[in-house]
Parts: sequence; structure tokens; C-alpha cells
Amino acid sequence: MRADVHQVADGTYLVHGSDTNWVILAEGDAVTLVDTGYPGDRERLLASLAEVGSSPEAVAAVLITHAHNDHLGSAEYLRATYGTPVYLHAAEAPHARREFLHQVSIGTVLKNGWRPGVLPWAVHALRSGGTTHNPVTAPEPFPATGALDLPGRPVPVHTPGHTDGHCAYHLPGAGVLVSGDALVSGHPTSPVEGPQLLPDMFHHERPRAVASLAVLAELEGELLLPGHGPVHRGSLKDAAHRARERAL
Repeated sequence: MRADVHQVADGTYLVHGSDTNWVILAEGDAVTLVDTGYPGDRERLLASLAEVGSSPEAVAAVLITHAHNDHLGSAEYLRATYGTPVYLHAAEAPHARREFLHQVSIGTVLKNGWRPGVLPWAVHALRSGGTTHNPVTAPEPFPATGALDLPGRPVPVHTPGHTDGHCAYHLPGAGVLVSGDALVSGHPTSPVEGPQLLPDMFHHERPRAVASLAVLAELEGELLLPGHGPVHRGSLKDAAHRARERAL
């Protein structure tokens, strides 16, 4: 299965999975993976590594923005098969272990089924493993504060709201933000395009998700790599402000 890989900067690739994005940060033969798509995206994930000249054995670490199945998909596979460490915010670790689940319920999805795009998205999510039991058995909190000693030197930025431990990843030297679901540029259930929050039903605590946009607005850069939607080029500050205006 061919992957939809886009090189957006030196050593930086945005990959569009079936409905969710992941990011590859390459440095020589080693790479950092930020998120891994749905469980059903595994062939695409492995194909994307091959397309950038890498392999699962060369993944130095998997960084998770948050522990929803459409981002966590193959993290445990890589950890168990290749010994790849899976790093995330300490508050997200029990979520990844599935000690609890902060995720939109099937009932809420059905209540919103009248909205354009919701039912097709839900069918795809079910078929792709969105509701399967898919824990990471040994997730690890970040090994250090500040920039991580990994390809791309990503800096975790805690952006709670979508989930308690959601983190974006900032690459200050490259002016890149990997925003996960804290700030997206589109979604199959959204009628608008461009910087925005996901629809309300997806957030564990929407007011905190809105507040986290102010954190992202403080970051310098011109390249937004969201968890959903296409790459967005332009001021990160302006993108965060635009999303906040749409949310209020």
C-alpha cells in the first residue's frame, strides 16, 4: 500500500493516513515518528518509512500527541516488535495503557449522526480499528525537559483539553509545529477548512482545548503539521488566533 508522503522541510515529512496524519523527522538513518495513525494504517505507516529511506528498525522513538486509536495505532506494534520506546506526557501514559478512555462515545456520535460527514467518518473509524482495545503496555514519560535528544530535536508542548496529556511538538530551528489534535486544518466531520479546533464532541474538556490555543500562539514558526487536514503555511500565532476566533 503506497503512502501519501509530503516532504515539507529538510528531514521533515507529513504523511496522510486514511483519515489521520503522522510525521517523520529524519536525521541520517534514524527517524522520529510522531503518531502512527489508525491500527488499520499499519501498511501505510511501514510504506511511509520505506519511502523516506528508513525502516521500522531505524525508528529512534515514537512520540504520541495523545492516546486516541487514530494516533496510537501501531505504537505498541513497534514497541513490542522492535523495542522502540514510546514517549508521551506523563498525564497521557495511563490513557495509553487504557486505564481509562477519554474518547467520544458511540452514543454521542449517533446523536450527531445528522451532521454532514459524521456517519461516513464513523464507519471508516470502525473499519480502521478506532474502537479496538489497543493499549501501549509500557509507555514512557518524556526522558527530559525541553528539546528531546531525538531526530528533529522536538520540544514537547503540553496542550491539554482534547485529552489531559495532549502534547504538540515544536521544532524551533525549523519553525515547525506538529500540533496533533490541539490545532487542525480540516476533518471529515468539519464543514470548514483552515486552522480550527476539532468539532466539540471530540474534546474531553473543550474549554481547556480553547485555552491551549493561547499556548500555541506563543510559538514561533511558519509551518503547521496538524493531526488532521493538510499542511498549513503561515504564522503559527495567526493560525492559533484564527482557530480561537472560530471556537468562540
